[in-house]
Amino acid sequence: MSFELKYHPDVRAVDIPLINSKLRRRIKKAIETRLITAPHQYGEPLRKTLKGYWKLRVGDYRVVFKIVESEVWILGIIHRKDVYKKIKKRV
Repeated sequence: MSFELKYHPDVRAVDIPLINSKLRRRIKKAIETRLITAPHQYGEPLRKTLKGYWKLRVGDYRVVFKIVESEVWILGIIHRKDVYKKIKKRV
């Protein structure tokens, strides 16, 4: 089963420009190979206030997403030290 990707507007406007091009390609490849094919297998569920959301670890960055039927909604691609503070504002 293939999943369709949907991006939060802040991902393209805020998150991606802050990442260098080499790491950006690595994150894009991880999203396209892992989240489109099997997000439950590669992602890790979040807990407490972010229950129902998932994360994919790519180096020091976290891709936070939610799985809704056959869609994967990507809510943020943020450095690990800031991800949980920033992502709560987008949820």
